[in-house]
Amino acid sequence: MSEHIVKSFDDELTQLNAAITHMGDMAKSQFNATLQALRARDSKVAAQVIRDDVEVDALQRDIEARAIRVLALRQPIARDFREVLSALRIDIEFERICDFSANICKRIIALNVHSPDEWVREIGELGALASKQLHDVVDAFNERNQERAITVWACDEQIDDTYTGIYRRLIDYMKSDPQRVPIGAHLMFMSKNIERIGDHVTNIAEQIYYMVTGNILDAPRPKGDKSSLDQVESHA
Repeated sequence: MSEHIVKSFDDELTQLNAAITHMGDMAKSQFNATLQALRARDSKVAAQVIRDDVEVDALQRDIEARAIRVLALRQPIARDFREVLSALRIDIEFERICDFSANICKRIIALNVHSPDEWVREIGELGALASKQLHDVVDAFNERNQERAITVWACDEQIDDTYTGIYRRLIDYMKSDPQRVPIGAHLMFMSKNIERIGDHVTNIAEQIYYMVTGNILDAPRPKGDKSSLDQVESHA
């Protein structure tokens, strides 16, 4: 392979990785703005997050096209192949994180001033956990740091545990007064979307580990979300 071809391929990989980093920075920015809108009950900030999701979608399509082009024309092997394949997968995960941010913002606008202080605080604390994990996983990608990726992966259980607690308290909140159900439903979806953001961050951590080591994290994923196991009470 000529020096020119090798240099061209290296440039394409560099550009692809830079685009993924940009996508990660956009995901952080979108989610940070979402948490700001939540805490301040700021519908203008929330609406901007929703509008900016169009830009995220465009970047996701561009990265996908770049990665497919490299796979088709360069036919990379070993570490280079893992770089491109992981880029495709991580790209999708970041896009989904931005989708969930936009979904949360739609709920923020719907609730506006009707968000009870206690729930804004609790969901904000859940969001802070997910935000830290998101920042850490972007750093792990930039550093190609598998140890940091494993740390992010292992911390998903804390987000799940916190979400489960909020879920159960929200059930009690709605059961105590049927008029609270519309507000409680929005809050429930918001907290679940944040929990799902944590899941996508964990997926990215797994991809970083694979990209760097060539191995798959085959240990059972730490999960603390018990809400799906809660039994429905019978009123018969």
